[in-house]
Amino acid sequence: MLFHSKSITFGCNFGDYADMRYKDLFIDFDDTLYDTHGNAVIALDETFGVFHLERYFPDPQVFYDAYWWANIDLWGRYSKGEITRDFLIVERFRRPLSEGKGLEITEALCLEMNKVFLDFCSSKPGVIEGAHELMDYLKGRGYRMHMTSNGFHEVQYKKLAACGLRDYFDTIILSEDAGANKPSTAFFDYALRQSGASRETTLMIGDNLQTDILGALHAGIDALLFNRWEVDVDEAPQTPTYVVSSLREIIHRNLL
Repeated sequence: MLFHSKSITFGCNFGDYADMRYKDLFIDFDDTLYDTHGNAVIALDETFGVFHLERYFPDPQVFYDAYWWANIDLWGRYSKGEITRDFLIVERFRRPLSEGKGLEITEALCLEMNKVFLDFCSSKPGVIEGAHELMDYLKGRGYRMHMTSNGFHEVQYKKLAACGLRDYFDTIILSEDAGANKPSTAFFDYALRQSGASRETTLMIGDNLQTDILGALHAGIDALLFNRWEVDVDEAPQTPTYVVSSLREIIHRNLL
């Protein structure tokens, strides 16, 4: 289902830049275009094998479940600026490892697991269904596109290369370079400066209601929620400008 709270100009010729409501698109990467969760599931299993964690976890699912609970909590806190990057990369493995039996958990072990895990993750090519199709469409329409991400610098460029999406973006905007994370207004102000985009003709596209959508709206930027997690937008303090349930819906409903 498609919702929109603002009108948009239809009927423009393919690629007619001047008549388009938006000229610049801020696009989240992880779990909006790149299948971060799906790729990480595979990478986590590979990491489990490399470190022979079956010696400490008779049921691997105990480790997997603990990892995801920790990861969700830590990334949420990181986006709010409550914890540092260094704390996140250690803690997201310390917590699940603590569920095992007989394993000596050190910071060095957590850091090594994080490195192996991220190497596996960043080599995976998996994208969300319709990602390449959407990016081809948007590029053909003449939009300037800017990747906006809280992801780590050394990982995001590898992911972009692995999935073949790098060349679609005019600008890569990462929170580590901005000195602030989404959803802070400081991040979006930095993104506008770096991209040369105008607040009034920019649209944010992302899957995270808090960091992508509410962050952009608070910064005075329209926002499209790719509601792949089926969140209740009626409960949000601000209504997204647009809501779609799939990437292809953006094309099929002539939204952009």
